[in-house]
Amino acid sequence: MLDNRLNITNEVELAKEEERLTKIRALELYDTGDINTFEVGTFKGLSSIHKYLFQDIYDFAGEIRKENISKSNFRFAASLYLEDVLNKIDSMPQRSFEDIVKKYIEMNIAHPFREGNGRSTRIWLDMILKKELNKVIDWSKIDKEEYLLAMERSPIKDTEIMLLLKNALTDDINNREVYMKGIDISYQYEGYNTYTMDELDND
Repeated sequence: MLDNRLNITNEVELAKEEERLTKIRALELYDTGDINTFEVGTFKGLSSIHKYLFQDIYDFAGEIRKENISKSNFRFAASLYLEDVLNKIDSMPQRSFEDIVKKYIEMNIAHPFREGNGRSTRIWLDMILKKELNKVIDWSKIDKEEYLLAMERSPIKDTEIMLLLKNALTDDINNREVYMKGIDISYQYEGYNTYTMDELDND
C-alpha cells in the first residue's frame, strides 16, 4: 500500500478518501478556471493536473516515479528512461485527431506517476482535443470494458481506441455537466465509484 499524507493504513479506506478528495479537487480545477492555466500536451501540463488532483493524498503528486510498475502482464516504461520518453512525447505532434490519440497512447505507456495515471491523463487528453480541435470526449458514451481492452491493445493496434474515442467526440466543450460526468466515468474505469461529482458538488 502507498504511503499517504493522511496516514491511512487500510486500502479500502484509502481508496474511498482518495476518490473523495481528488474529485473535490477535479471540481475545483474546473470551477476556478485553473485548468485553463496549465500547459497543453506536455508532461509539465500533465504533472500540473496530477499535482492538483492528488496534492492532499500523496507527497509524490506531480512527480515522475522512481519505481518500475506494471499492470496485468504489461510493464510500463522503465523508470530509468522515463525522462527521455517524456521528452519524446512532448515533441510529438498534436495537430490532428490521430496525432492526439497516438500521443495519448504513448503517455499511457509511459505511466509517469506511481498512482493516478489514467485519471490525470484522460483530463490531459481532453485539454489537447479542446485546444486543437474544439472537441472533448463524452466519456459516458464509452463502455468501461471496451475502453480498457482497447487501451490494453493500443500499443500494438490503435484502431480500436481511435474508433471508440472518435465516436464519443462532442463539441460541447464548455459544458460543466459533460466534464463532471466524464470525471465520474473516468474514475469508474479504475474501480472508484463510491462518490459522484454531483454529490460532492452539493456538499
